[in-house]
Amino acid sequence: MTDFNRKVDETTARVNKSVSEAAGRLEKESAEFVKYLNEEVVPAVRQQSTKALRTAAEKLAHLADYMERSKQQGSK
Repeated sequence: MTDFNRKVDETTARVNKSVSEAAGRLEKESAEFVKYLNEEVVPAVRQQSTKALRTAAEKLAHLADYMERSKQQGSK
């Protein structure tokens, strides 16, 4: 084997090892990220969405009351 071929093989092996290690870290970190999203973010978003829906429902009820009052005052 020539010196050049040996260096190419060594470099290829180092690159393959680095890529393999990076892929392993990415897999682990992405699994942790998904777990964080499911355990922390999703429940918080659901809670805030519920609050927002309740507030919107309250505001819509007030708007409906206002529209009814306006309609009654306009017909007098």
